[in-house]
Amino acid sequence: MANVNSQVSRLDAKSTNSGEDLSSTSAVLGHSPIEFPEITKGSGEGGAKVISVVNQKGGVGKTTTTINLGAALAELGRRVLLIDFDSQASMTTGLGIKPAQIKEQYGSIWYLLNDSAANPADFIVKSNVPGLDFIRGHADLAAAEAAFVSEIAKEHKLRKILAPLLSIYDDILIDCSPSLGTLTINALTASTGVLIPMECEYFAVLGLGLVKTTIDKIRENTNPSLEVYGILATMFDRKTAHSREVLELIYNEFPKELLDTIISRTVRFSESTVKGEPITTYASTSPGAISYRRLARELISRGGSK
Repeated sequence: MANVNSQVSRLDAKSTNSGEDLSSTSAVLGHSPIEFPEITKGSGEGGAKVISVVNQKGGVGKTTTTINLGAALAELGRRVLLIDFDSQASMTTGLGIKPAQIKEQYGSIWYLLNDSAANPADFIVKSNVPGLDFIRGHADLAAAEAAFVSEIAKEHKLRKILAPLLSIYDDILIDCSPSLGTLTINALTASTGVLIPMECEYFAVLGLGLVKTTIDKIRENTNPSLEVYGILATMFDRKTAHSREVLELIYNEFPKELLDTIISRTVRFSESTVKGEPITTYASTSPGAISYRRLARELISRGGSK
């Protein structure tokens, strides 16, 4: 782990001093550099923090963030569970399960939502990263709105599923669908906190208020202790003035919520998805992998993970 942490430190110094690879909000906006403490091992005590990765806009990096943040946390010795809560099942595919292998409902989070007698532990799949497990998604999640419309306490279905798993894991990350409907409400109700990936694009900023409004409603009705662990700037392009302008706009509006770590555009993310593994194993020394390791350390330092 010392090697990983030294990679992060070198990248931070590079972005601050030379401008060649702007990997942080502080570097882009010319603020004092921020360093996060080295983490060598997770607590291993269970009592998982549950983090929903949420944005009603698609294509902002929710799945990429769920997979790679999860892998980075697992590298730190944490026991991590990922939940694919999107009908597109992109997270499942990104972890090496081919579409042809996920046609059956059994084994998916959808099956668990519909069978209260099923044991969630039986649905856990091991990834190729030690300490990183997942429960796969299914296309039928798209029917959630209609399927659960008349159910009592439907907002608490996922919370009940995750309850027996909290003592097994340190972190549970939920890859939410690109909407603010029944599934996302379930995820937020089950979560201790929220991570909001947001593309460095002006139209993405406009929808941020809607996400915040939904979080406020969840606090009022089903989960009063829900926290915002941070807004994560994704798909940053240091070659364009627009990315910098959007980042500055987010910072001005949400200075406390905006995370210092930035996820820049790179073809390595697409390549790792095709390969069916996190970027932390596919391209371990790439800036993308190092950025997600830095994000893991930042979340831990902010209290978004133990």
